[in-house]
Amino acid sequence: MRQYSPNAKLAFLSTNKVYGDRPNSLPFIDQAKRYEISKKHKYFQKGIDETMNIDNSKHSLFGASKLAADIYCQEYWKYFDLQVGIFRGCCLTGPLHRGTELHGFLSYLIKTAKKKKKYYIFGYKGKQVRDNIHSEDVVQALWEYYITENNSGVYNIGGGRSNSCSILEIVDILKNKHNINLKYQILKKNRSGDHIWYISNNSKFQTRHKNWKIKRKLGSIISEIVEN
Repeated sequence: MRQYSPNAKLAFLSTNKVYGDRPNSLPFIDQAKRYEISKKHKYFQKGIDETMNIDNSKHSLFGASKLAADIYCQEYWKYFDLQVGIFRGCCLTGPLHRGTELHGFLSYLIKTAKKKKKYYIFGYKGKQVRDNIHSEDVVQALWEYYITENNSGVYNIGGGRSNSCSILEIVDILKNKHNINLKYQILKKNRSGDHIWYISNNSKFQTRHKNWKIKRKLGSIISEIVEN
């Protein structure tokens, strides 16, 4: 890109795993179906922003590899003035998502439930929280990035609080709204470097890209995956 197309724009899909287990240092409240933080906490309403420290925390190997690429993209933007957007996504999903046991939990959980197989939950009592964003909203965000000028930088991108859920909450939604019962087992050991609670703060991206907003809500995302 630097040699042959320096005026192009690059969108790199990074991950929230670049923060390692730093989010696990937040003061959590152990609720019946999810872990939560106090309503007075700065991250409660809008979620975690891009200022969270990436150092001195334990990363998954996946997160470490993404972080290396994340930093390279930042340095090519800063050193060589290339146009680069780094998108630290949470759970990017949708009806065509092919989730596996260790990646794409919402897709894989629903697929497992529909096949009447057992789902294994890795630690945290099944109360771990993620926010989910539909693939079409991700594509629209990338388009808005492409057509907007002077917008290189690092952006958290996810479904936000309204699209957040715990695993136990998804189990209840499937049972109560879709008549699907999931057989599951909660394992004591969590995945190394995994998050207990993560909700994306999209404010930085939304401030610079006024035409973008989350259109696909959690309920419709689940319904699409169930029906696919």
